[in-house]
Amino acid sequence: MPITPDLIARAGLRLLNDVGLDGLTMRMLAKELDVQAPTLYWHVKNKHELLDLMAGLITAEAADGIEGPGRNETWQQWIAGLARRMHDAMLRYRDGARVAAGSYSTGPSIGRTLELVLRTLTDAGFSTTEAVRAFPAVLHYVVGFTIEQQARRGEGYEGPNPYAQQMTIDETRYPLTATVTKELHAADSDDNFEYGLRIVLAGIEAVRREVSG
Repeated sequence: MPITPDLIARAGLRLLNDVGLDGLTMRMLAKELDVQAPTLYWHVKNKHELLDLMAGLITAEAADGIEGPGRNETWQQWIAGLARRMHDAMLRYRDGARVAAGSYSTGPSIGRTLELVLRTLTDAGFSTTEAVRAFPAVLHYVVGFTIEQQARRGEGYEGPNPYAQQMTIDETRYPLTATVTKELHAADSDDNFEYGLRIVLAGIEAVRREVSG
């Protein structure tokens, strides 16, 4: 099979689950593809470009099959559904959210998804400027939450996962904090994700109404 940028990026995603982002190297990738490392550099200039390609594949997975809002579906419901798609796609790969963070993703699915986002929001009464400012707030929340969620799995620690250990808090000095110790160190759950997502979407709507009013 001929070596292509897409093939290299897909191999990178496969290796993520074994070695994580910090352990992923071009040399390891070359070994996975049974080629010499210099061969990769004909197709991918460096690791940063590799991560951009990998992020593009994750985004494409999230956007696979997506369509505009259904009948009677609000913009909040549709954007929330897209946020869940992105969250799930990043969770499929160890450090998937770290790969996505700060990467420059391109491809047909990117343009199509952004067009659907902008169309959904402008149809709901947003100006194009408001829409293009609002959606990144959702995207950044999803990426940030997922980075934290994956970090709490403890896969990046050489020793025991510190999040799995009981946090010791001085109940006399910090009584409120002591009552939520388990919650603070618990792996971020779907419930927590949904709660935060509701806050972000409600905030976007509140700001839009404030500006419009």
